[in-house]
Parts: sequence; C-alpha cells; structure tokens
Amino acid sequence: MLTSIDTKAEARRPDIGGQAVLDGVMMKAPDAIAVAVRRENGDILVKREPYVSPFKKGSWLTWPFVRGSVNMVMMMKLGMKVLQDAARMTGALESEKPSKFEEWLSNKLGKGADKVMMGLAMALAMALSVALFVLLPNLPARAMRDAGWSLIAVNLVSGAIRIVILMSYLYLVGLMPDMRRTFQYHGAEHKAVYAHEAQLPLTPENAQRFTTLHPRCGTSFLLLTFILSILFYSVVDQVIFNLTGFDLAANYPVRVLSRLLLLPIVAGLGYEALKGLAHANNALTRALRWPGMQLQRLTTRPPTDEMLEVSIAALEAALNGLPEGETTPEGYVILPKAAPQGA
Repeated sequence: MLTSIDTKAEARRPDIGGQAVLDGVMMKAPDAIAVAVRRENGDILVKREPYVSPFKKGSWLTWPFVRGSVNMVMMMKLGMKVLQDAARMTGALESEKPSKFEEWLSNKLGKGADKVMMGLAMALAMALSVALFVLLPNLPARAMRDAGWSLIAVNLVSGAIRIVILMSYLYLVGLMPDMRRTFQYHGAEHKAVYAHEAQLPLTPENAQRFTTLHPRCGTSFLLLTFILSILFYSVVDQVIFNLTGFDLAANYPVRVLSRLLLLPIVAGLGYEALKGLAHANNALTRALRWPGMQLQRLTTRPPTDEMLEVSIAALEAALNGLPEGETTPEGYVILPKAAPQGA
C-alpha cells in the first residue's frame, strides 16, 4: 500500500495513495477513493466514492507524531473495507458459500452483519499482529537479562526477531498463487503512481518504464517502524531503569503492555521518517530508504499490461471521476475488455 504524504515540492499535483486488492487496485486521491477490478470475462469494473480527510487544517490530528498513529488506524480500516468491496465486485462473495456462523449472523443482524464481520476480521488481524510482532519477539528478554545482556542488546535481538518474522511471513505468503497475483497488482499500483508523478500520459506502456519499488510504500513504513522501535524502546527501557530501577526486560507482562501502549508513538516516528525520506533525493536519504525499498521485492511483482490497465482505471477514476459506460445495478461502471488488434 502507498501511504498518502503531502510535500511542498508536489503541492501542484494531487497526492495519491493506493492498495492492491483481489484482482485489482484501490487508488486514493485527496477527495475520492476508487477501486477497479478485472472480472473473469475480462471486463474492468470501477467504483468511486467521495473521501473526506479527517486531517483538517489546524486539527490536533495533524500534529507531527500524532498523525502517524491516526493514519495507521485509518489505513487499516480503509484497507479492510476496500478488500471487501473488491471481493464483492469480482463476484467472489457470490460464489463463496457462507459459513453457518455467517448465515446465523446475517439472520440476526441483516445488513449489519457485513460490518460485524469486518470488525471481527480486523480484530483477528490485530490479534495475529500482536502475537507475531509483540508477544513472540519479547519472549527471550528475561532469559537474556538473567544471562547478563544489556538492555540495548535485548532490544536489538527482539527487534531482529521481529524483522525476521516479518520477512519470513511476506516470503511465505508470496508463495501462494493468489498472493503472487495480488503482489503483481501491488507492482501495477506503484508503476501507475510513478507515471502520474512524472506527469506522463497514463498508459500501460508509460507505466511499465518504472520500477515496482516506491519510497512511500507501506512495506517501507513497516520496516522503518520496526527499526526505529529498536532505538526508541532501548532509550525508554534505559530511562525507566535509571530513574526507577525497574527492569522492563525482566517482567514479561509489563514489557508487553509497555510495547502496546507506546505503539502509537512508534507508529508516529515511522510515519514522520517515511514522510521525511519519501521525496528527498540525496545520498543520505537514498541510503536510509534503501532497506525498505528492497523489502518491497517480497511484496511486489512485475505486472502485466492488463494489470496496469486496471491500476490506471482506478487512478483515473480517483482523479477525474467515473468514466462513461454501462453501469451495473450496484453502480459499478463496466469497461469492456478491449478487442484484440486486427479482430
């Protein structure tokens, strides 16, 4: 996913974020969100909704370090919604038989069942994230302290475990055929945004000229956040130990609680770092963003021209409104599959 970051250098152009979805792409412009997917018959379906940013000028939500944690929550919520929208647009939800629990929930709540299911999915994703990236990496902390390791060393090992888990997870999910295809759409999203930022006509040919690695990608945000968390938690642990004598590394429940409570600050640090590195182009910033860019090799794949057509359709709709064409009963615009040349 591309995060949305405003910079003075690019104030003349709309700031675009995005996300790969099932057989398609979501693009977010300042005032609209558009989703485009390709159905099995080759047609592209496009959906567009207005978007009102909570980051109003003068609001405390725009404060540095606060906006990072707010943006993280917003993008998680938006991400779950557009994934569900894409599944509905492709017809995946229609062909999939609902479970007994889903049928029971639908009978009890009616239309509200979708929101409950989305909430449960978000809660499950959060629980899995906490287990993998908070509970598991901090398990060896007390044993390391008992063995005489310093607080900095403990946090370095915990952070390294966290990064290895992240890389292993991304590699393993990338082995799944459906996820490889989604990663291709992720690459298509980046290439289309690059073409837009270069002010080129939005065509597959122009977009293919660019790399699939983008400095504003959410994958880079994750790695930056993980690296900064090592430094941040090391300082916090040492300060608390010096002032109170309390050893966070030796008390697993309190250590885990402290990580969860401080997560918004860590997310804010990651966001500000990504914001600062995204558009500056010198030897230092290129070196600092290089690890995050390389990690994207696990979450992006070279897209086909057909995938770029979908990504461009979403980008055009987000920027300029829905295209003209036949619409479905749900309000999706249908872009028919182009006939082969010479047909």
